[in-house]
Order: sequence, then C-alpha cells, then structure tokens
Amino acid sequence: MLEKITIFTDGSSRGNPGPGGFGAVVVGNDFVQEIGGRENHTTNNRMELLAVISALSFLDTITLSTNNYQLLLYSDSRYVINGATKWIFGWQKNGWITSQKKEVENQDLWERLFGAMRGKKIDWRYVGGHIGVSGNERCDEIATAFADNTSPKLYTGSLVEYPIKNILSVISNPALASTKEKSGSRSKATAYSYVSSVNGVVQTHKTWAECEKRVKGVSGTRFKKALNPAEEQDLIRQWSTK
Repeated sequence: MLEKITIFTDGSSRGNPGPGGFGAVVVGNDFVQEIGGRENHTTNNRMELLAVISALSFLDTITLSTNNYQLLLYSDSRYVINGATKWIFGWQKNGWITSQKKEVENQDLWERLFGAMRGKKIDWRYVGGHIGVSGNERCDEIATAFADNTSPKLYTGSLVEYPIKNILSVISNPALASTKEKSGSRSKATAYSYVSSVNGVVQTHKTWAECEKRVKGVSGTRFKKALNPAEEQDLIRQWSTK
C-alpha cells in the first residue's frame, strides 16, 4: 500500500514579537504524531515556519513502509506556502538575498526549511484558519497552548485510536471553528486590558508595560491581551484558582 502522509501545521505568537508556540499533526497510514514547542520571544511567521520544519524533520527520524510516499502539507500561512513554492529556490541560489537586494527575513529558518524539504516531493495546500478543519484546529490548540506557556498533552500512537476521528477531513465545519483571531491580527488590535496570572492570582493591567513588569522573569505565569470586557472576564474566570 502506498504510504500517504498528511501534515497540518500552525503557529501562534502572543504579540508580534512576543511569546510564541507552534503545532503540527503528522498522520500516516497507521500512525499519528503530534508535535509542538515554544519560544519566549518570536513572531507568528517564525512559528509558522518552525511548525513545518519540525514536521518535515520528524519524517527523517522514522521508518516508513516505502520511500515512494505521497506527502500532503496543509498550512494556513500563505507566507510559508509562497516562500516554499515560489521564493526559496531563488533566495538560496542568490545567497539568501531578495530581488530587492535585501537579506531574507527569517533566513535561519528558511535555510532549515530548505534542508528539511530536500528529497521530499511535497504537495503544499492552503487551508483557511479557524473554519472548522479539524487538523488546523488541533494545531492551533497546540500552538496557542505553548504560546501561553502551558504544556498540552501530545498524542503519539495509532491512527485508529486517535481521538479526533475526522482528522483527515479538510471540509470546513462551522460547528468546530475556533472563534479566536489569528495572532497577527490580534497584535494590531487595540487592547482593552492585559490579564496576568501568577501562582493562581489574577490581575488586570491597563498597559502592557504594567503586565510585563509583573510576569517578566517569573516562571509558570500566564498573560494575554483582552480585546473587550467579555474577553477579560473570561480570562479571569479561566485562570482564577484562589
């Protein structure tokens, strides 16, 4: 049987730059591997790239039934897809200098992606974010959890036992769609407040400077920008333990 590999990826950052996370789900004929990670100071684009790099690099660590496998990769980042399919080869040939004679932004990750793509025939496909595609929604959950400095449980095991039964469906489902906005648009939106949680004690702040002063250098904290009073109260309810 032809091995078919399907990959979903997503990235998130709390601020642009700010704390960030990435998530990927790799699905084979008989396995699923979830992947994720975090960086303390990053951007949404870097997390989108790192999600793809991590997923492709994972394939190099496992034994597949055949080297002649079909590889589909779904991303909601046109930046990543356009870069990987249109720009990266010219950048590499020109010493990572753009047609405008400028250094390629995020060159370190594009170089890593170039290496991870080597020897793989990838069918790159765009999928809209937050429209109820299960693979994209799960990657978003992983990425945002890491961005929020929590450690989601990542699945490793058989496809038949994977709890998301429609993981390979790319048909949008409004009932499953996340209401969260992508981090890039959030970073540009005016904050109603900033909410922080330190040791279960939640406070709200009028400015990012006040919030940063409370959480910087403190382990196990949570913090997030609230765009409206309802979002602020929802965060307070979620994070209050005392």
